[in-house]
Amino acid sequence: MAEESASLENTKLVKTVPAAPRTMSLKWRIGAAMGGTVLLMGVFVLAIVYYFTGNALRQQVDFRSSAIATNLSDAAAPYVARRSVLELDALVAKYGRLEGVAYAYAQNSKGEVIASSAQPFPAELKMTIDADGQARTATSREVTIRGRTVYETRAPVLDGQLGAVRVGLWADSVQEDVRKTLLPIIILTAVCLGIGAILSVFIAGTSVKPIIELAAAADAISRGQLDAPIVARTGDEIGELARSIERMRASLKAAIARLSRI
Repeated sequence: MAEESASLENTKLVKTVPAAPRTMSLKWRIGAAMGGTVLLMGVFVLAIVYYFTGNALRQQVDFRSSAIATNLSDAAAPYVARRSVLELDALVAKYGRLEGVAYAYAQNSKGEVIASSAQPFPAELKMTIDADGQARTATSREVTIRGRTVYETRAPVLDGQLGAVRVGLWADSVQEDVRKTLLPIIILTAVCLGIGAILSVFIAGTSVKPIIELAAAADAISRGQLDAPIVARTGDEIGELARSIERMRASLKAAIARLSRI
């Protein structure tokens, strides 16, 4: 009779405590926090990789453009000196057909265009040359031809005594090369981040599982099931929690035993 009274009293006490609104479980909260942190750090890593790799690739493109212009300058020097227009035209046309090259042309010491791979010579380029034949930008510049951006590099012929050559690269071709190089890196990094996020959720679920089992055991004990199993026997904080619940169960058993003798 006393045991039934105690059980009824416990039931009344439980009923007086309002139920908390249902929220996301601890497993998913920890998993979402860990996965979100991995993804957030991954976004920063991708941004850093994209920025520095893109700059490095752009520098390589600048080196390539400078190398093409320098090689053309060295090769064109004897033709410009001999005023061999036909051979110079053939040489400039050869460089103008290289992959990604928009145009190539040579100027004499007066700034006159004496050979060009672009026929007719673009009016946009004529507008960027001063009356004395010097370009408005000394070494490199960006120009627009038929609505497309071109990265242009200037190289002097024989230290500028015989004039200069200019080589333009299509900007969209350069950007396409950069994208082709960066895309596999970004995809592989994103896949690794996705796997890391999934593993974070899995590890969080595995780590939280003992706490969930202890919570279920404590709930069962609070409902009068004093023989509910407590499985966590580790030496960490979860073990301490398990031992606390075990002491609580022992205290409840002792209290019920005393009440039953009254």
